[in-house]
Amino acid sequence: MSDTTFEHDHHHEEGGHAHATVRGYVTGFILSVILTAVPFWLIMGKVIANPGTAVAVILAFAAAQILVHMIYFLHMNTKSEGGWNMLALIFTLVLVVITLAGSMWVMHHLNANMMPVMSPHDMRNMP
Repeated sequence: MSDTTFEHDHHHEEGGHAHATVRGYVTGFILSVILTAVPFWLIMGKVIANPGTAVAVILAFAAAQILVHMIYFLHMNTKSEGGWNMLALIFTLVLVVITLAGSMWVMHHLNANMMPVMSPHDMRNMP
């Protein structure tokens, strides 16, 4: 086996897809810095006055940041590992959504059903 054959085989995965390049890592790094700096500037500069809108914008930038990390650093796509990586990601997302939604639902109902409604007069007369 010649050195060129070894180098050629060494730079490819089992599925024939090329490994990430330095250019890919630099692109991912630059996108990550931008996706971190812009929301930081939006909040610190008080560019968005409405807190609800600010939260929505930050969440959108966070989702974009997750996608950048998955594509450029984790090298995940629909073809990697025969699609099993994407299936595992979807399963994980479903579990996270169920866990978060269930936790929020339980906390809301605990707050609504367990907290006593007391008037200021009743609070003064508490033992």
